[in-house]
Amino acid sequence: MFPRMFFGLALALLIAPAWAGDGQVSEFMLDNGMKVIVKQDHRAPVAVSQVWYKIGSSYEEAGRSGLSHLLEHMMFKGTEAHGPGMFSRIIAELGGSENAFTSRDYTAYFETLSVQHLDRALELEADRMRHLKFDEKEFRKELAVVMEERRMRTDDKPSGLLYEQLMSVAWRASPYQNPVIGWMDDLKHMSLAALRHWYDLWYQPNNATLVVVGDVDPQQVLKLARKHFGPIPAGRVPEPRRPVEPRQLGITRVEVHAPAKQPYLLMGYKTPVVGHAGQDWEPYALFVAASILDGGESARLSRELVRRQKIAASAGAQYDLYSRLPALFLFDGTPTDGHSLDELEQALRAQVKRLRSELVSREELDRVVTQVVASKVFQRDSIFYQAMQIGMLETLGVNWRLAEEEVRRLRAVTPEQVRAVARKYLIEDNLSVARLIPREKKQAKAAEVKDGK
Repeated sequence: MFPRMFFGLALALLIAPAWAGDGQVSEFMLDNGMKVIVKQDHRAPVAVSQVWYKIGSSYEEAGRSGLSHLLEHMMFKGTEAHGPGMFSRIIAELGGSENAFTSRDYTAYFETLSVQHLDRALELEADRMRHLKFDEKEFRKELAVVMEERRMRTDDKPSGLLYEQLMSVAWRASPYQNPVIGWMDDLKHMSLAALRHWYDLWYQPNNATLVVVGDVDPQQVLKLARKHFGPIPAGRVPEPRRPVEPRQLGITRVEVHAPAKQPYLLMGYKTPVVGHAGQDWEPYALFVAASILDGGESARLSRELVRRQKIAASAGAQYDLYSRLPALFLFDGTPTDGHSLDELEQALRAQVKRLRSELVSREELDRVVTQVVASKVFQRDSIFYQAMQIGMLETLGVNWRLAEEEVRRLRAVTPEQVRAVARKYLIEDNLSVARLIPREKKQAKAAEVKDGK
């Protein structure tokens, strides 16, 4: 339901705990400031290598949106030692797979391959960390690809368009108001020089973390890291902006009129995340609250709004524990035929009011937490998501060891705490509402002509 504004990978999911598997986590620091974290998992002769950079769209300034994501594309366009596309070709020839993604808070590059080829993967990553080739022709080609990607994922996709508009009006100061892929006008005016400058600022070893998980020996990984990344000198990395969001005074609303088959509703309450809350238990209580509302067919939104009242064809809630800055507790939904967006909004807000006024029963709370824990245990089999959890937390400035506490903290949430966070954060002065109003394509075209587009 919710549009995921991560290009290449959706990260807003329950990621496996860092302590999954059969080994310990080892942490090292190279002389140039690059952190190396190694997790042993000897079930198969495979390794996952991930390089995480502390750079994403929330670091970008006004008029420069989209730099981080476009730079991710350019990282595959070659260095002095390897031509365009060679990185991917070499990994494929080694029997591995690779990709990358950019989010609001970080950019990460990863490979999954036989452990015997880890040396080669790290060599290639170190090469493009500081030796990327900026070719004007390749830049223009990738810029066109990104602009088309924006058209497909946002401009021509009603749910993506609505999400973008919600974020742009919900935040006054937070850089989360800008889309990861960038505003189209910023993309049109982007220059190769600006992209190169962005690379020089942020793609430094002391702004990166190497995470390796798999059938590896930590000391051997450290040796390889020193061999390939160690010679790269540390750079001067800017202090990232952390603007304070001003207090909101009342509900913020926005309507989007676009070609669509159905109306659609998005609502977001400003909420803290781990590391930004008044009390350290609050994010976990908010996560449990979201799971009570939307944790499968037995959850409240599906049971009450979809099946019993039949107001919604779909309805969901989402809250992510981790981000660099405070984020949104999101609701979305589509009304059924014969019901309006007004009715759906009121029904969703009635469920929020219920969380504020009534204590969740111990039985319901235990059932929800059990489901959450079960989903986490299920994902322990994935070495990729073990690495993801470590890399994400470390890059956000949250100690990755906190993952070891996650299940315990979720189990410790009480009914009183769920009600407390609902009363404190799920209030009108934190609420922004976005509505998609369907418009016939011919009407939309006429509006574009009228506006001179």
